[in-house]
Amino acid sequence: MKKDLQERDSKESKREGVSSQVFKRNAKLESCNTRAQRAEDLLLSSTSSEFYSITEMPAVTGSARNSSATGRFPSVTLGFGEDEDDEEPREGNAEEGKGCRAWWRRVCPCCCPHVKDDDVTDTVITDAGDGDKDKDEEKPDTGEGELEELLLKVKSIDLMKSKSGQNRTEHRTHLYQSDNFIIRRGQTFQMWITLSRPFDPHSDTLHLHLKTGPVPAVAKGTHVIVPLVEDLQDNRWEAAVVAKDDKKIKLSVNSPSTAVIGRYQLTVETTCANGQAVSTHDPANDVYMLFNPWSEDDSVFLDAEEERQEYVLNDVGRIYYGTEEQIGERTWNYGQFDSGILPACLYILEKSKTLNSGWGDPVNVVRIVSAMVNSPDDFGVVAGNWSGNYSGGTSPTVWSGSVEILKQYHANKGSPVNYGQCWVFAGVTTTVMRCLGIPTRTVTNFSSAHDTDVSLTTDVYLDEKLEPLENMNADSVWNFHVWNDCWMARPDLPPGNGGWQAVDSTPQETSNGVYRCGPASLAAIRNGQVYLKYDCPFVFAEVNSDKIYWQKNADGTFSKIFVEKNVVGHSISTKAVGSDERNDITYMYKHAEGSEEERIAVETACRYGSKADTYASPTAEDISVKVVMEGDGPKMGSDAELSIKLSNSSSMKRNVTLHSQLAVMYYTGVYKATVQKDNIDVELPPNEETTLEWALIYNTYKEQLVDQAALMLTLSGRVKETQQVLATQFSFRLRTPDLVIKPIGKAVVGKKMAVEISFTNPLPQVLKAVVFNVEGIGLLPARKILYGDIGSHASITLTEHFTPTLASTRKLVASLDCRQLTQVHGVSDIVVEA
Repeated sequence: MKKDLQERDSKESKREGVSSQVFKRNAKLESCNTRAQRAEDLLLSSTSSEFYSITEMPAVTGSARNSSATGRFPSVTLGFGEDEDDEEPREGNAEEGKGCRAWWRRVCPCCCPHVKDDDVTDTVITDAGDGDKDKDEEKPDTGEGELEELLLKVKSIDLMKSKSGQNRTEHRTHLYQSDNFIIRRGQTFQMWITLSRPFDPHSDTLHLHLKTGPVPAVAKGTHVIVPLVEDLQDNRWEAAVVAKDDKKIKLSVNSPSTAVIGRYQLTVETTCANGQAVSTHDPANDVYMLFNPWSEDDSVFLDAEEERQEYVLNDVGRIYYGTEEQIGERTWNYGQFDSGILPACLYILEKSKTLNSGWGDPVNVVRIVSAMVNSPDDFGVVAGNWSGNYSGGTSPTVWSGSVEILKQYHANKGSPVNYGQCWVFAGVTTTVMRCLGIPTRTVTNFSSAHDTDVSLTTDVYLDEKLEPLENMNADSVWNFHVWNDCWMARPDLPPGNGGWQAVDSTPQETSNGVYRCGPASLAAIRNGQVYLKYDCPFVFAEVNSDKIYWQKNADGTFSKIFVEKNVVGHSISTKAVGSDERNDITYMYKHAEGSEEERIAVETACRYGSKADTYASPTAEDISVKVVMEGDGPKMGSDAELSIKLSNSSSMKRNVTLHSQLAVMYYTGVYKATVQKDNIDVELPPNEETTLEWALIYNTYKEQLVDQAALMLTLSGRVKETQQVLATQFSFRLRTPDLVIKPIGKAVVGKKMAVEISFTNPLPQVLKAVVFNVEGIGLLPARKILYGDIGSHASITLTEHFTPTLASTRKLVASLDCRQLTQVHGVSDIVVEA
């Protein structure tokens, strides 16, 4: 048998040259299969086999075991008769391995080779042949050394992560005092990879693996496989080779704006004709992914650069305290870029034991942070203390920044830091949010109510003698309370509720069983829409609850004896953008105190509280309101006109005071600006429908529109006779004109043809630097046409030539883009003959 094997190996070793490598591997595999089969036959047929102990010389015969136990003892190896006894002992068995490994090395040296000391690399070979062979002259030469040399392996990775380099400056992460590779999602980054040989795109493939979390999974977005493509497309995981230098290639890598944030482990997988290899993970090449307020597709996108500078990049701020009449201020060092702060922030997320797959949603992330900044129920960052006794810790008033707190928490492996009060919780929250890339500000509310029973009122209970019932008066009004606003879209809520969200990390009341609060939409709070998540009732009560006095009756019940309005939610303050001045943002939390809109909001909110009958219910609800849009709706560049229909189903006339507000919106539902407000008194005849014409003049909105030209009309009002509240919202957009595409001549594969693209500017202003984009599968690749300016209301036609490459009906699509006008596009069916 040995002679047969040697003859076969001899034949294999004579085959040389790169062109014969595939044949040699097949022959080698056949030889391996033959040897394995013969070994199996010998094992099964043996009734009394001899075994050699691997810890002694291989030729020494060990004790025999029952043949039924074959394969269960890794410390022995099987001999093959007299020929094996004559073989010289092989060196290194004790060092190379034991048991089955040594036995297989005897049966088939190509399956279980010795590893040379100089063959250790930073690449794990997953399917690259069988490695180098022992130098023993009795072993056959299978040519595996040549195969190993032909493998495409990663020698080094350069993420170009210098703080002053292209990646970190373009991603606005150069301020982080860290040498780690820190980038923002939804944006391209560059990297160099050095390979063992030049990369051949025709025969080689390469892709990146990015893994985050304890159990990375492709389906959950925590194991990302980044393919190599020819042309990058936005908002997806892709990489493209943009430069080559001998064995080095430069990749441009895209990530989606919904990517999970956190720390990713990076490896590179390469494949060629000779096998596959995966680079070894190097912690120095870990990728730290953050939210991206500069990316329009990110749900934390903030369009004003001065606000991004303030709410993301400013590492020092002001926190206000005291009373409404005596507002004090103190400087707080957020220090979100300080060395060690980003790892501490990611540690907070990890310690929350939440799924990494949810870390791509800022709504989820702020709820995690809100819970983890305080210590009850989850051993979070700061332990609160309002007792006045701060022994065993630091007095809350001593802290002047977040850095020491976060570093101490991280260094002590999650032991809460003693002590904090509301401004400390808020300051630390601002640091964590800004560090992760979520625009955040610290907010102080003066005369801040604490509602303990979800009544959405601040209740004061008195006995029959008008003496306070202290055991029942759990609600309170703080001189001031500090929390945070975080900016994000809210796709989980109706349109118009994106933008600033209140988030409170001070442990006051639980939310879904955990001490946290928010994100609560400021738009929802302002309008009394407390049924929207998260925790809007609590925040509404903090800023706009009425104080209601209840007197105990003889039968033990309570009656409302007095309502005190305008006692909570005053001078809501935050640091101004770009200066150290105080900015009063009370108007963002509630309508003007005492106005009809404010009273409607209060009464609407209280109907969803635990004392729904606190305010008188309307005596009738016989008026309805709706907004109607004629045809396809208003066009861009023209006045927008809508109809408001009020229907009176009663037999009595009704008088209604109606308030309207028109806001410019992002398509994500985030509020941008209010462009028009109106109030009108309407008399409604009995059993009739009254139509009001509503108009928005072009000059009013032209400077305010953003992409998608989305608008929202909000109506609210009250019926004088019945106190019925009316409210509705209507979202619409200003339609843009289409591009008209007209084929010229017959479309035939391989023959040049043309199309005319026509467009009329709908605006009474010049369109500057207009760019057309044209493409069609089987017609022409994506082509950009720099057209220039188009005059006010001007019509233009341009002709584009191309040669179809595929037959059948094909679609040619075109779009126009410029600063003044977006979302202009057109399509034409082109029937191409073979």
